[in-house]
Amino acid sequence: MLNLLQPSSNLPICGVILAGGQGSRMGGKDKGWVSYQQQPLIQHIINRLAPQVTDLAINANRNLDDYAALGFPVVTDIKTGFHGPLMGMLSGLQASTQEWTLFVPCDGPFLPEDLALRLYLAATEQNYDIAVASDGDNLQPVVALLRTSLAQQLEQAIAKGELKPRRWYAEIGSCKVVFNSQSLRNFNKLDEMF
Repeated sequence: MLNLLQPSSNLPICGVILAGGQGSRMGGKDKGWVSYQQQPLIQHIINRLAPQVTDLAINANRNLDDYAALGFPVVTDIKTGFHGPLMGMLSGLQASTQEWTLFVPCDGPFLPEDLALRLYLAATEQNYDIAVASDGDNLQPVVALLRTSLAQQLEQAIAKGELKPRRWYAEIGSCKVVFNSQSLRNFNKLDEMF
């Protein structure tokens, strides 16, 4: 299934779809391939994200051939096993081709169409290296724009045992951008999809 939708933004942003988790709350299913409205979730994310970024990659640790068939580079975690979103983010930063890297989860099919632009403007205008999406009440830590040069600092944080994006963002400093809560909604369990 080759995806015909290609990245088309002129922003210096590489989008990375985080699809490398265990899917433990979905019975171990690879979330990217769970069907929603007759399409795999990964296709919904590509449809939303590709027009917003200059380059696009998928972070995955299984079904690699299926992800590669979508027509985008597939980045596996640099450390084997499932080590949480920060490991996927580090792997994405190290593979990124742009000054900025935008991370989104593979299970949030309602992403805002201005996600990349608003995060980029907030980060650059407020002089932060990280901009994180919020629904107004809560940060959405895996919907975040990071300056790609943070890779080494993130690698050091992970080596010291850091697993939580929020804590690392607080250490580095970040700005938050509020979006409509529905646009940031994601599916954690199969019964949420009906």
